[in-house]
Amino acid sequence: MMTEFERFDAAAYLDNEDVIAEYVTAALEDPNPEVFLAAVADVARARGMTQLARETGLGRESLYKALAPGAKPRYDTVLKLLHGLGVKLTAEPLHR
Repeated sequence: MMTEFERFDAAAYLDNEDVIAEYVTAALEDPNPEVFLAAVADVARARGMTQLARETGLGRESLYKALAPGAKPRYDTVLKLLHGLGVKLTAEPLHR
């Protein structure tokens, strides 16, 4: 007998600002930039693309394009997305 599993969807668990900030921070620590963009896409889906489009001034189609796997969104687009999602990037010194 084969066990069937539901597909994991991180967006279902991104239900408050603290969880979202922790999730995005963890994604930033991965050296692969695709992981960060995938995390931003998960948060965008959790918050709702229509709402995010309104808050950022970007069209829904532009959002989907910017967050698609393999996309290379511009820095200003990423900042608009993060601002619209209520996330702020910060820098801190490396602890060696």
